[in-house]
This record gives sequence, structure tokens and C-alpha cells, in this order.
Amino acid sequence: MAESLDFELGRQRLSVKRAEKSLSRAKEETDRENGVAVNIALCCRIWAARHCVMEARSARPASLRGVIK
Repeated sequence: MAESLDFELGRQRLSVKRAEKSLSRAKEETDRENGVAVNIALCCRIWAARHCVMEARSARPASLRGVIK
């Protein structure tokens, strides 16, 4: 049980880090001189990345569901 929990917590941390990195890369792109279409696409990407970060941070591993409220 403990190994399973460690694995799932590690997977969640990795998911959060991946989402945060994607968000930071998208924000860095907005500093460059791009066309309007690229900037609109970046806004959509940033919105999606923020959503992924929030989802990853709020998600609980399956083994914790029902155990921790």
C-alpha cells in the first residue's frame, strides 16, 4: 500500500510540474514579437495550461480517494 501511494503521489507531482512547465513556456512566448494569430493561439494555450495546472494540483491519487477528505 505504501509503495503504491508513493508511486501515485510521485506521478501527481510529475503531472503538476509538467503542467507548470508548459504554462511557463507559453508565457515566455508571449514576450516575443509574434503575429496576432500566434498571440491568440498562445492565449488559448495559456488558458489550457492554467486549467491543467489547477486540475493537477487538485487531483488526488486514486488510492487516497475516500481515505482523505
